[in-house]
Amino acid sequence: MLLEREDVNPDQADTAYGQTPLSLAAENGHEGIVKMLLEREDVDPNRADTNFDRTPLSWAAEKGYEGIVKILLQREGVNPDQADTAYGRTPLSWAAKSGHEGIVKILLRRKDVNLNQVDKWGSTPLSWAATSGHEGVVQILLEREDVNPDQADTGSGRTPLSWAAGGGYEGIVKMLLEREDVDPNRADTESGRSPLSWAVKKGHQGIINMLMERKEAPTAMPGK
Repeated sequence: MLLEREDVNPDQADTAYGQTPLSLAAENGHEGIVKMLLEREDVDPNRADTNFDRTPLSWAAEKGYEGIVKILLQREGVNPDQADTAYGRTPLSWAAKSGHEGIVKILLRRKDVNLNQVDKWGSTPLSWAATSGHEGVVQILLEREDVNPDQADTGSGRTPLSWAAGGGYEGIVKMLLEREDVDPNRADTESGRSPLSWAVKKGHQGIINMLMERKEAPTAMPGK
C-alpha cells in the first residue's frame, strides 16, 4: 500500500545506519519485499549504507540468503565485487567467512568477481574460509585455477595453511598440503611461527602428524 503512494520515497535511508528499505530487506531475508522494491525504477539496487558502506548484496551474501543474492545479481547496476569501506570485504569475502557454499558458487560464476581480493587486513576469501573452518568453501575455492592458495594476510603474514593449522581444521590442512604451490614451512611475519609451530602451540596432534609427514617440514620449537 505504501509503495502505491506517489509521495512515498522507496529508497529513503534511515538516519541510524543509512540503510534503505532494500538494504534492510536484503539483510533480513525478506525475498518478496526485495522483489517488490526492485520493480521500482527509483530504487538503487547498489546503494550502500552510510554506517558500514555495505550494499544490499553484501548483506545478503553474509547472511546466506541465496535467493536474494540471485535476484540482486540479475539487476543491472549491481556490482558483485564491491568492497565496503569499513572492512574492505566483498560479497564473496563475506560469504566465504560465513560458510555459505551456494552463494560462493554463484559469485564465482561471475567473471567480474576477484576471488583473490583482499580486505582491510589483507585477507582473501580463502583465508577467511580457512580461518573459520569452512571446509566446503575452501574446496570450492581451491578448484579454481586462478586462486592463490598460499597468499598471506598483509597484517599478520599468516597463510590459509597457518590459520587452518592453528584452528585445528584437519580437513582443510589436508587439502592445502596436497597443493604443490603451498609452502608448509612459511612463517608469519607477526610471530615468526610456521604452521607446525601453530599446531604445536594449540595442541592439534592430527595436524602435527600431517605436517611432520611432509619432508619439507622442520621440527617445531618446543615451548613456543
